Amino acid sequence: MAQFDPRRQPMRLAPHILTTAAAVTIAFTAGRAYEPARAEEVPALTSEQIAYLETQAYAAAGAPAGLTAPESIAVQIRRGETFEQAVRRTGIGAEEASAVAATIASAFDLSDMRAGLKFETAVSKPRGGRGDARLIGLTMRTGPASQLTVSRSFDGALRLRALDEKVTQETVVARDKVQRSLSASARELGATSAVVRRASQLFAHKFDMQRDVRAADEFTLVFDRSVTEAGRTVETGELLYAELKGHAFYRYQPAGSSTAQYFDATGKNTRTAMMRTPLQSFRRVSSNFGVRTHPISGYRKMHQGMDFAATTGTPVVAPADGVVVEARRWGGYGNWLRIRHANGLESGYGHLSRYGSGIRAGQRVSQGQVVAYVGSTGASTGPHLHYEIWRNGQRINPSGIKTQEGTVLAGADLAAFRAEKSRIDRIIAAGGQRRPVVQQAASGLRSIEG
Repeated sequence: MAQFDPRRQPMRLAPHILTTAAAVTIAFTAGRAYEPARAEEVPALTSEQIAYLETQAYAAAGAPAGLTAPESIAVQIRRGETFEQAVRRTGIGAEEASAVAATIASAFDLSDMRAGLKFETAVSKPRGGRGDARLIGLTMRTGPASQLTVSRSFDGALRLRALDEKVTQETVVARDKVQRSLSASARELGATSAVVRRASQLFAHKFDMQRDVRAADEFTLVFDRSVTEAGRTVETGELLYAELKGHAFYRYQPAGSSTAQYFDATGKNTRTAMMRTPLQSFRRVSSNFGVRTHPISGYRKMHQGMDFAATTGTPVVAPADGVVVEARRWGGYGNWLRIRHANGLESGYGHLSRYGSGIRAGQRVSQGQVVAYVGSTGASTGPHLHYEIWRNGQRINPSGIKTQEGTVLAGADLAAFRAEKSRIDRIIAAGGQRRPVVQQAASGLRSIEG
């Protein structure tokens, strides 16, 4: 083994390499100083290659002398704040913030930025705690499938890169068994809140979603979505098919109808006159219809409705089409809502935290529409929904109501429905469907020197 000789000066290669690289870079830059900055077209890269490039850019910048290692800081633009002002909140100086804003402005109109827009920064701070921090990198999403990244080269110059991802359209078949809940299980398979909400509205015609659905119950959801090459959902389309515990629902729009509906395998409309419950999510039925000891007064008296224990803010939906009769404060009921439906039926809702958008007396509502939100107003011991059903002016047990089933398709509509059903069945059998690219950047990755 070679031994260390204190008389010999060790040779360090790194400083020589960096010095040589810096000299070459300066000479190259000087040689083209008179040329205007321009975009350099580069072949499209995969998301993995892009992530690697960003990591390398941050690592190349390193921690400049006297500064700490880069720290990730998330920033959200506030109301009345400019992009430059938002960047200043990371601790960097006014001059550098202005340079960053000018760099971004070369590829994106900063006046289009609105309050709430978020971006990520990597910032190095002074080791002694004095002076301005320095921006090492910044990443900002400018669209569902596009983003801008600012990073520093080793000589300190800012470099801007614009990334446009490919977007494809696909039909997803999400199939599994219920674990904690149907909504949680569906989201784990890529379903969005909108898809889960629509499916829950359909299932609510057949099931009490809290008492009838159990762990290990099988479900299938089929829906369209646009997705980037990195796997991020840009947009969710319609729910085409939903199945739970053997009950299947196919989406089909009959001729002459302005909206699509859902039918079972035989062509019967699955839409009933009245949904089983006005809540798609609640903890339990805390009190049934009938005589009980009142939780506040302590007296035994008739409870003329059902109570659903649920968290404050849980959406309450109209169980059937109707017209709002009352939306006001009403004694112990707190914020009260009453809706008149067909066939002499009315529904009532108590202890609400607030009403849905546009809900007022005289307003028409449709089945499944959010009309209010669970609360604890009035004479209440905690967040819950008090739910009543009235028939011809008399309160009845909501759990015992019988409703008419939907209509059945016939003739040309039935034939068209069967063709659509066969198409959806083929997609399910294939496990999904991917369609050609619907959006693709001309260059994939654009590099702009600044």
